[in-house]
Amino acid sequence: MIAISLQSGSNGNCIYVEAGGRRLLFDAGISGLRAQQRLEALGKDIRKVDAVIISHDHSDHVSCAGVYQRKFGLPIFISEPTLKAAQRGCGLGRLAEIRHFDAGGEMVFGDVRVQTVSTPHDAADGVVFVIDDGSRRLGVLTDLGHVFDALPDLVASLDGMFIESNYDPEMLANGPYPPQLQERILSDHGHISNFEAAELLARAASPKLQWACLAHLSEKNNTPDLAMRTHRQILSSSFPLLVAGRYEATNVLTLKT
Repeated sequence: MIAISLQSGSNGNCIYVEAGGRRLLFDAGISGLRAQQRLEALGKDIRKVDAVIISHDHSDHVSCAGVYQRKFGLPIFISEPTLKAAQRGCGLGRLAEIRHFDAGGEMVFGDVRVQTVSTPHDAADGVVFVIDDGSRRLGVLTDLGHVFDALPDLVASLDGMFIESNYDPEMLANGPYPPQLQERILSDHGHISNFEAAELLARAASPKLQWACLAHLSEKNNTPDLAMRTHRQILSSSFPLLVAGRYEATNVLTLKT
């Protein structure tokens, strides 16, 4: 199994996963051209993707879904409440090939299963994903709301993960966001901090974990160095950590059997 974060943050999210001969894109918050070029640079063809799977209706995750379908002919997998909310909020345009899933259910692509887990994030019907090819499990865990009850056990089951590490509390408190937006981020329906993500990994990550990639970092309330430093204060120096960029793709990340 391989994974590539094509971009991660409030300016747009898209993750490519290849497993069991299937090619999947999770979220469509960056332009079709950008996704195409970043995949090509790593030897991948966006037109060979089997499905675009949408986590929730916020524009940084869904705004370009219509383009991916019309330009590249890719089917869109999305829950019905998420589609309705996205059409109202983003105006996705004409969509011809839509397949609905139920939050909490599972999708099957050949030998690959994609489990969806509902989150308390402030979206119409938000989910996170676990991709399972029968021997490895990869989590795409962002826009979490808070560390909800099912999350530690989910993290413990994973061989690799993209995990939200959105903000530093001090930067948020002293930054440019108005009080109402700060309250939303800090609420049970917002995002989790560097400290919360690190504590979750320290408490729940399995010894079989091959890597964790910190994702969805805030531009105004975090930095890659600060996120990594906070995690290293809580986790051992040998804990396998990476950071997904806001403006570029990661290298190809591999999960070995």
